[in-house]
Amino acid sequence: MAASPHAPNSTFRKLRGQHSPAEFAALVRRAAKEIGETVSCDARYIGRVESGEIRCPNYAYERVFLHMFPGHTLADLGFSPRETVRGRSGRRAPLSLPLHRSPSSAKESDVLRRAFMAGGSATVAAATLSLTLLGDTRRLPSRAGESEAAAVEDAVRQIRLLDDRHGADALYRRAAEPLRTAYALLDAGATRQSTEDRLHSGAGELAVSVGWLAHDSGRFDDARSHYAEALATARVARDAGLEAHAFSNMAFLARDCGRSREAVRAAQAGHRAARSLGSPRLLSLLALREAGGWAGLADRKACEEALARAHTEFARGESDADPEWMSFFGQAELESLEARCWSALGEHARAARHARRAADLQDPHFARNVALYTAELAGDLARAGAPDEAAWAGGRVLDLLTEVQSTRIRSMLAETAATLIPHQRSPRVATFLTRQGA
Repeated sequence: MAASPHAPNSTFRKLRGQHSPAEFAALVRRAAKEIGETVSCDARYIGRVESGEIRCPNYAYERVFLHMFPGHTLADLGFSPRETVRGRSGRRAPLSLPLHRSPSSAKESDVLRRAFMAGGSATVAAATLSLTLLGDTRRLPSRAGESEAAAVEDAVRQIRLLDDRHGADALYRRAAEPLRTAYALLDAGATRQSTEDRLHSGAGELAVSVGWLAHDSGRFDDARSHYAEALATARVARDAGLEAHAFSNMAFLARDCGRSREAVRAAQAGHRAARSLGSPRLLSLLALREAGGWAGLADRKACEEALARAHTEFARGESDADPEWMSFFGQAELESLEARCWSALGEHARAARHARRAADLQDPHFARNVALYTAELAGDLARAGAPDEAAWAGGRVLDLLTEVQSTRIRSMLAETAATLIPHQRSPRVATFLTRQGA
């Protein structure tokens, strides 16, 4: 029987069995890849389904769930009929997002998805993003409702999904329009306070996501502006989770810009905001951000203390309070962030060991991160005196960059190439330098 409004979906919970929410989310993502779907499922999404907050999944998740449980209907999985869920009458939402679309627009999106999957390029990804996410401020409602809040939230997920697979360079310009639309919706006001709270959170998260696209594509001033916008939104809404997210990214940006003390302070501010949220993984990430700042200041003792806190918090495991945006943060990311600390402290061989673990552990679904971790490995190996291994890793990154566009990764690879020039008599190094130069 379908779940009633706001009632827990106990049927779906039983189907999860002994798997943790995070484990089940991984199974969902794996099933999606089997049928060529693209979903950004994590533990938080599973929790929203089981709590009854998501009464009917969008079309992409519907296809994945029915693939996972053949012979079942949505009602068999505990969901309500689509036509009975408010905001799912087939009317196109103002942001034209897949979460609220008619069957015909779903078919249209399927064509785009197949082109996206077949094209395998960030250019196609950008085109898909522009067609599915661009909003029209001339068609905004007088007051935003639940469907508009959900559309903003789905825009965040779509941007993160495309970034994970293709990097930021081709996406940044396309993502600015949904951000403007989200803040226009926020300015218009909402039909109820709970919806306005969701809009504040969604618009702020969208600002962080667009800021990250600017950050990863080397537009540091734009990134700083977007992160500041997200922080201001968090402060207005008294949203501690959004505030912690904004500070985390601000710390990351400060470290990349060489402002190490600012990175430490931003990470510590994020920690203060996150203390009451009950997410050890978030505290772990913020401790790693702080460690990166201390490493940039060459304060080994403070860096090691922050790393120890990060490992302690990470060992506490996942929590229902973990933010949805932290789906990228697992053992691989922890290894990568620690590698950067040791590299900044000049211990390149030690950094290479952690970078290698990061690359080996990373789920191939996150293609951008696989390229990033491997680029880190190449740089550390080059500086540690292992030129042939560095060239091999660099070549692997070049292979990945046929699908991933990231100015940051290309800059890292250029630095590695410069380090390897004295070793160009090695055939493997020479091959890498030729490919890199081309």
